[in-house]
Amino acid sequence: MTEQQKTALVTGANKGIGYEVAAGLGALGWRVGVGARDEERRETAVAKLRAAGVDAFGVPLDVTDDASVQAAAALVEGRAGHLDALVNNAGITGGMAQTPTTADVATVREAVETNVIGVIRVTNAMLPLLRRSPSPRIVNVSSSVGSLTRQTAPGAEMGPIALAYSPSKTFLNGVTVQYARELHGTNILINLACPGYCATDLNGFQGHRTPQQGAATAIRLATLPDDGPTGRFFDDDGEVPW
Repeated sequence: MTEQQKTALVTGANKGIGYEVAAGLGALGWRVGVGARDEERRETAVAKLRAAGVDAFGVPLDVTDDASVQAAAALVEGRAGHLDALVNNAGITGGMAQTPTTADVATVREAVETNVIGVIRVTNAMLPLLRRSPSPRIVNVSSSVGSLTRQTAPGAEMGPIALAYSPSKTFLNGVTVQYARELHGTNILINLACPGYCATDLNGFQGHRTPQQGAATAIRLATLPDDGPTGRFFDDDGEVPW
């Protein structure tokens, strides 16, 4: 690895949008850690990326497990010594339907554990490595269903009622703002990316966008210039309202 080569870690990168983020950064010459729980899927993704010319390596990672996350940080440190971008992409829906009056509280707890607490856990573990980069970037993959403005707009088509998934993204949005406030004045830029409704395993491949299209905003935010925004929420069309 040359000194100039940038390194990224993408969580949930064995498939879907996460894989395409890894592929996109790799195509730009980045070295990419493929974070994923499932060993077979992770190594298959790494092999596919390498076959496409990407400098990829596997990172065993369960965002809900402290020991797994700490081990992942140690692995990235050993392989690269630093981290230039962290893309927190791993997430779950918790399954459907999630009407508030009938949803299982355990489903809500599981969604928050993965989609919010998992992001906090991974981010804090990777921050020492990010601080070694001249231009560190953190991208949290959210969703426009986490936008309270869009959820409450008259006539809004915001998908099914989802007590676990949608509020978990609203929670993630709020958490990201708090990180941006604490990291204000540093060189770390942290933003939220909405990939849009992509055909992925997460929704049974019902989306109308491709994972590659969904990865574009996250890739852009991971490669922002030093004067780029922080603490903001974007999709392909620009800024998403809170």
